[in-house]
Amino acid sequence: MAHPPKNLQHVLWSVNTDRLDIETDKHYIIHQIFSHGRFEDFRWLFQTYSFTDIVRVFTHVPYKDYRPARFHFVKNILLGLTSSTLDKRRYVKNIPRALG
Repeated sequence: MAHPPKNLQHVLWSVNTDRLDIETDKHYIIHQIFSHGRFEDFRWLFQTYSFTDIVRVFTHVPYKDYRPARFHFVKNILLGLTSSTLDKRRYVKNIPRALG
């Protein structure tokens, strides 16, 4: 079982990095780094997971913990999903949930 490095504990705060598995917990890891990480954390993320895997997790497993600017930065700049119609209500906190 491979673990994220200890230097990511600041962004993966809810679980000790020794208890996280890079594959099993990739949804949590990817979204936490995108929503709260720094540029060096993004670098580790893109070195650890394939771009296809990262986009798949971001688009198919919504995570309601992004601030509006961060959501748009990740979606449009980091992932290049400018033409995507992702519903920000499923990602951005402080926006009522999209039910249904």
